[in-house]
Amino acid sequence: MRQVRMGKEDGVSLTGLIVVLAVLGFVALMAMKVFPAWAEYRAIKNGIAAAKAAGPGTRDIQQAFARNAEINDITSISAKDLVITRDSGQAEVSFAYEKRVPMVGNVSLLIDFAGTTDPSGEVAAKADTAAQ
Repeated sequence: MRQVRMGKEDGVSLTGLIVVLAVLGFVALMAMKVFPAWAEYRAIKNGIAAAKAAGPGTRDIQQAFARNAEINDITSISAKDLVITRDSGQAEVSFAYEKRVPMVGNVSLLIDFAGTTDPSGEVAAKADTAAQ
């Protein structure tokens, strides 16, 4: 037979419920603020893949990316920001940029995004035009 102890209750207290809801609310707020930056990053990655397939020339790649950026509302980088290299004879397209996402008040989240079509996964660095 099962014994029941009086005075001891099982379950979640009101304080515990409030803490859990606060944590879930904070996580949801973070996700809602970061998701647009991540979605734009995915659009850029898909855009460079489509631009690479558009043609072998640097200008062809830039024009194809510019069209894709206009359609997908990409504002973080432009076609001029792409790094196009030809190490193995085939054009490889890379990009890198920072996105600052305002969180609360004067607190922001800084995210470094980078991507490439190179199978090795190595992102080429853009040459500094001021140094040349």
